[in-house]
Amino acid sequence: MMRRFLCILLALSFGLSLGAQTGNQDGVYAVLDSLMLNYVGSIQQESQESKQNECGFLINSVKDSLLKQHLAVSLFNYYKDAPVMGDEAVAIWLYDNWFASGKVKFKGEFEALDAEMFCNMNRNSLLGMDAPILLLRKPCLGRREIPAKGRTTLLWFYDTACSKCKVEAKLLPGLLDREVDFPLTVCAVYTGRDKKAWREFRRTFKLGNPRIKLEHYWDPEVSSDYLRLYGVMSTPKMYMVAPEGSIIGRRLEPESLLQLLPTASELDKVFSINQ
Repeated sequence: MMRRFLCILLALSFGLSLGAQTGNQDGVYAVLDSLMLNYVGSIQQESQESKQNECGFLINSVKDSLLKQHLAVSLFNYYKDAPVMGDEAVAIWLYDNWFASGKVKFKGEFEALDAEMFCNMNRNSLLGMDAPILLLRKPCLGRREIPAKGRTTLLWFYDTACSKCKVEAKLLPGLLDREVDFPLTVCAVYTGRDKKAWREFRRTFKLGNPRIKLEHYWDPEVSSDYLRLYGVMSTPKMYMVAPEGSIIGRRLEPESLLQLLPTASELDKVFSINQ
């Protein structure tokens, strides 16, 4: 790890010096971004704590303020849209420890506001955290808190007017009916306000696996604060919650959900044994 760090640090120092001499700083930044991507790729399998430490060590070792800023922003943007599920936590750590603290600033006010919003919308639903509890309306009168402990829960936030949601609505029933071999509650949360459209969706969206319990909810007044608690700035959004209440999957799509199901099945067996 240290050897990789020293290599990129030398490249950063050399690149800054070369940029100052040639006046081609934008070109140098492009090269440094490429080196940074190779670096974070090399630690992709490390723990989140290790990634945080590496990022902090790297930023702290760069003395030039402009280069430090560019590197910190590049690392934040990379982990904001992290290729590894759960690594959004690294972006939030970078924001809290480097940007919110004032050690480094974003290049513009809009960029800073966007970063703050991202962190506020994601810090409550990171992997391993207790899933936020939502009090939502049922189709008939009454409300219920979800997710309920005791069963694995799949939270699916969707809108009937969302084209990607329509695709997922066609894929999910077959995938879940075919692959789920453990007790699962699917909480389909409608994020729109068209009661007629929601009723029509409920009529057509069916699951045939007897192990799966399908429940429909909505919150037209957004009184549960689900937008912030689960970062539902767009749809669809999918989370998986273990029986004891911790988040084991976020930013899920059908393919990543399929990959997570064996792990969820094993966690369910462990939970059942310990009851």
